[in-house]
Amino acid sequence: MKNLGIKVALFINYFVFAILLNSVGIVIKQAIDNYEVLETRASALEAFKDLPIAIVSFLVASFLPKIGYKKSMLFALLLVFFGCFYMYYGNSFASTKVLFLTIGIAFALIKVSVYSMIGLLTKSTKEHSSFMSIIEGFFMIGIASAYFIFPAFFDNKNPNAWLNVYLFLAGLIALSFFILLFSKINVKPEISNKTITQDFMGMIKLIISPLVIFFVLSAFLFVMVEQGIMTWLPTFNKKVLSLSDSLSVQMASILAISLAVGRLLAGMIVKRISWLVITTICIIISMIIVVAILPNIFELKTTEITSVTKITFTGFIFPIIGLFIAPIYPLINSVVLSALPKQLHSAMTGLIVIFSALGGTFGSRIIGYLFEHIGGHKAFYFMLIPMTILIISLIMLNKTIRKHEVIC
Repeated sequence: MKNLGIKVALFINYFVFAILLNSVGIVIKQAIDNYEVLETRASALEAFKDLPIAIVSFLVASFLPKIGYKKSMLFALLLVFFGCFYMYYGNSFASTKVLFLTIGIAFALIKVSVYSMIGLLTKSTKEHSSFMSIIEGFFMIGIASAYFIFPAFFDNKNPNAWLNVYLFLAGLIALSFFILLFSKINVKPEISNKTITQDFMGMIKLIISPLVIFFVLSAFLFVMVEQGIMTWLPTFNKKVLSLSDSLSVQMASILAISLAVGRLLAGMIVKRISWLVITTICIIISMIIVVAILPNIFELKTTEITSVTKITFTGFIFPIIGLFIAPIYPLINSVVLSALPKQLHSAMTGLIVIFSALGGTFGSRIIGYLFEHIGGHKAFYFMLIPMTILIISLIMLNKTIRKHEVIC
């Protein structure tokens, strides 16, 4: 099959970074337990991850095709390889910041490269949406794996044992590096004759397009919801549901698995049903889950739960929200990229990454603040606000796409 090698390489790279990028919720919990930091301070790790993603995407996305997608991804893997070793030997809250700083920089290069190459590897809007949903679903499988990989290294007798996971991840990164290194790319990006400055200004001009305005608002709001829940679910499981360290992380995998299943299903359903219908229904169901489930939660002073059989009904049901929020992100990304010429995909992906990163940081910080000041059982109610605004934003995005108000 044509381009099979590079497609496999893209999937593996995305899988590795899914584990690293979204381990932030697990590391926040470990930082609170091992390094004795408060929730608000621990939530800063999200910023150390997301702000470098935003800044690097802003600086390099417009001219990344000139550098080369393969070279960019190889450099990203090399950078985060050393970040893992620094975390292993550093063993402090400061080293967690450095780790997520390297992850953020590297992921910006990976995501812009992957999203841009999807446009080169697909031939139609529906094929683009399907591939985007599938690769994002694979990303969620990587996230789900993290919820089992990290606990496998937990040891109640040795609080530092969990750091061994970074030696394992360094090996996984090395494997990914060599697979990509020997993969052949049979498609070439459309490289403009413009200077780097002109390419950069072209990305800036994209922001004034009505299409892009409503898209970045939608992406910002969605990631605020997704990352706010995903980052704090392990802490929620421990502090509110009184689960043990291992169970609190493992039960959070239900969210990641739900997100993976939701995105893989969306890749098939979108071929038959409008993306706007899918996303609107999914948001409404998600809001119903929040309103129906959270009132049943109380911060009870119970003994630690160490068995799955003793976990409350809520511990299993609330994470299912991932099944319904899952299709939103890949579908809106695909819709906006398909509406733009391929030479603008790299610049547009830069904007996608920037506002996604900002949304993730903002959502995590707010939930962290609410966890500390009003309690974990009430914090997730905040998500109803961005969900409501998101429905309006998606409707406006669809109207704009129909009018073809795009700057090329």
